[in-house]
Amino acid sequence: MEDLYFRKLNVYTNSKELVKYIYSLIQKFPPEEKFSLCAQIRRASTSIPINIAEGFGRFSSKEKARFIEIAFGSLTEISCELELSYELGYITLEDFDEAERQIVIISKQLSNLHKSVTNNFIKTNIQQTT
Repeated sequence: MEDLYFRKLNVYTNSKELVKYIYSLIQKFPPEEKFSLCAQIRRASTSIPINIAEGFGRFSSKEKARFIEIAFGSLTEISCELELSYELGYITLEDFDEAERQIVIISKQLSNLHKSVTNNFIKTNIQQTT
């Protein structure tokens, strides 16, 4: 498998680990949640690494930044969904805390990546106007 740039990013690797963790968590949910909350959590979690990869498949920094923003939105969505899952008794406090620990790390990484990409966009535009 060719080593594309996004695969070298810690945020990409960590977001895939979060997906795996979430997939293990939703095994604990009651069957009636299979097509509702579980499906929503699955979609949101997989959206993070997918949008990171898609963003790095774009040529412009502006587009890359937008896909990172979408990934960040999915990350905050998961945080809310897992909080509800804990409050509904589907996952334990320990499960929730571990997911939140991973979410905080990924959140910081996405924020730094976004800053790096947007700074590159600003530098490129300044160079083009001078």
